[in-house]
Amino acid sequence: MDVTPAVVVAGSVVSFSLVTFVVWGVDKCKAEREAWRIPEKTLLLLAFFGGWPGAWFAAKVFRHKSSKQSFRRKLLAVTALNLVVFGWILWSFR
Repeated sequence: MDVTPAVVVAGSVVSFSLVTFVVWGVDKCKAEREAWRIPEKTLLLLAFFGGWPGAWFAAKVFRHKSSKQSFRRKLLAVTALNLVVFGWILWSFR
């Protein structure tokens, strides 16, 4: 079975999105309990490695990080950068 770069990218996005969604949910629970939080850098790093769809979905579902505009701008930048990187990968291996 020949695995194409598109399959690898899609698998990465799905896998990291699931992990990112769960991590954001955990962070939301911790925020509500005023417990130790997951650093924003970690949340953004997960989004960068392909978890951005999960991050945006989690922000909507959990209403987490949705009012913090500075974080939303960083997430938007990470999403755009991720799309550029994955686009470059797909373009390079056509």
